[in-house]
Amino acid sequence: MDRLTAALVTATVAVAGVATFIVYRFGWLFLLRLILGLGFAGLAIVFATLLVLLAYARSPLYAMLSFLGLLSSAYAAYQCYTWAAPLHVVYIVVAYIAAAAAGFWYISEPALSPLERVRSARSLEKAGNYKAAARKYERRGDYTRAAEYYERAGMPESAAWCYERAGELRRAAELHEKIAEGKKDSYHWREAYELWKKAGEKKRAADCLCRYAESEPWYWDDVAKLYEEVGDEEKAKMAWQHALDYYVKEAAEEGVFWEDVANIYEKLGKTEDARDALEKYAVYCEKEAEKDASWWRYAAEAYGKLGMKEKADEATRRYEEWKKRRKAER
Repeated sequence: MDRLTAALVTATVAVAGVATFIVYRFGWLFLLRLILGLGFAGLAIVFATLLVLLAYARSPLYAMLSFLGLLSSAYAAYQCYTWAAPLHVVYIVVAYIAAAAAGFWYISEPALSPLERVRSARSLEKAGNYKAAARKYERRGDYTRAAEYYERAGMPESAAWCYERAGELRRAAELHEKIAEGKKDSYHWREAYELWKKAGEKKRAADCLCRYAESEPWYWDDVAKLYEEVGDEEKAKMAWQHALDYYVKEAAEEGVFWEDVANIYEKLGKTEDARDALEKYAVYCEKEAEKDASWWRYAAEAYGKLGMKEKADEATRRYEEWKKRRKAER
């Protein structure tokens, strides 16, 4: 038995022992009064704290509710002590249970009014309240019908989400495309790309990712690879060129990107430019290796690709020496 279980068992036994003693010494009614009195006293403290906080936050409605809760719980605690009017305690307990039930009922569908909650989805449809009908269908798990009524209610994002839940990926993707066009929000191009990809529509996925890359340029190489997969060489070449423009700018600030530049030049068939970029990458790796010897590995790889055997061998030797030193230090 672990410590937590042992502590729980000990606490349970202790509470049961105290309760048994109280029942034996004072009777069941006293135990009930004690439990209710302590419970209501605790609620009074909670409501008093909430009242102070809500008054400070200038929230009159909720402050008033907290005040009513404080009065009722304090009165119930007092009645549990005096037991002068036990029926009042029963009324307050019933009122608290009813309030809790109403609260849970409200939380279950917070976007619906009380009247909308009691009406069926079909009656809400006939009344033209498509938003409420959609929420009813969504709660029921009928995501396709929910999506259709969200569309009628002019809520395309909710409709797209429901179509996705229903497994209708193409309809969800088409909606995200429309939203992206209408709101000029690139996020929806990415969502459409993901959905078209899941649906197996690589060409549509590539087109959406292409639109997304216009605002997030580090995705251009992914766009190019997708177009290569679907056999659209012209668009793939266009995407590689965009990726090249992006990485050249990045490499000017951070030399590690010269390797990406070199790889893209290779893709575009520009061998000399690729070699120049790879040389810049190798020089960058050497500079980094002076601060962190693990970079000699990348310098060796770069010089190996360039056919500079002596420099590649020297970089490899220094990398191996660093590995031996590191192993010895351990």
